[in-house]
Amino acid sequence: MGAEPDVVVWDVPLRTRFRGLTRRDGVLVRGDAGWGEFSPFWDYDDAAAVRWWRAAREAADDGWPAPVRTHVPVNVTVPAVDPAHAHRIVTGSGGCRTAKVKVAEPGQPAGADEARLEAVRDALGPDGAIRVDANAAWDVDTAVTRLAALDRAAGGLEYAEQPVPGVDDLAALRRRTHVPLAADEAVRRTDDPLAVVRRHAADVIVLKVQPLGGVRACLRLAEQAGLPVVVSSALETSVGLAAGLALAGALPELPYACGLATAALLADDLVSDPLLPHDGAIEVRRPVPSLALVDAAAAPPALVARWAGRLTAVRARA
Repeated sequence: MGAEPDVVVWDVPLRTRFRGLTRRDGVLVRGDAGWGEFSPFWDYDDAAAVRWWRAAREAADDGWPAPVRTHVPVNVTVPAVDPAHAHRIVTGSGGCRTAKVKVAEPGQPAGADEARLEAVRDALGPDGAIRVDANAAWDVDTAVTRLAALDRAAGGLEYAEQPVPGVDDLAALRRRTHVPLAADEAVRRTDDPLAVVRRHAADVIVLKVQPLGGVRACLRLAEQAGLPVVVSSALETSVGLAAGLALAGALPELPYACGLATAALLADDLVSDPLLPHDGAIEVRRPVPSLALVDAAAAPPALVARWAGRLTAVRARA
């Protein structure tokens, strides 16, 4: 790569299909404080991507607040894979004692979710925590039925993340299930992230640094919400994950394991010392991109041009 540029477009494969993706791509930006990551999914429009850009510029230009802890407990993320694969992911997760399991995958029968959860419970043992993420796939009635079945299959769920879309549905579901609910999309894909608090629609809020505009913006939101927080990733490289760790490291309280072990889902990373868990936790640190690995992950010309156009449009709105 030679001399370090200010902007680099990267493209890496995933180990397993996740969120409908087989590859992840984005941009690294460099400033006085170091490298930041700008990697909004392509289903985010330019207006929504402005917050992702602010998070990248915060990382590159300002850095982050000092942490109050040195390590962050994390969950292993289990995609919608078969039971044997799910078992291997958990046992090879670097000691994670909490698993977040994807459910409600389009095209899969409902029984596949139960089988996956049973395999995860077997891998974790009776003392591990299991949470599920349905990515807003169900209506309220379906969620009531499915959560009861999944709770039995898991031997008890820690919580269910965004099983239904929107704040109204979450509030209605919360009155009809004993499984605690976590709000994700209802927080990060809205202009009013505190509506879930006012409506008593969630027991936990999930904060993702890029979609919410940066570490400091998330810290303000956490203080205003007054609910337990789980910090989660947006499937970033370790450069972007460092921002999530900075947030989790700076929160006054951290009662739950965080969803920041997702570098394991990438077949390649951009740093030589990726942010992976050991004994169920990740050290709060900021790895530096490897020039050789960034070169190896260089995006093809058509993707570079696509990101250049997106950057131009998003910067014009920022």
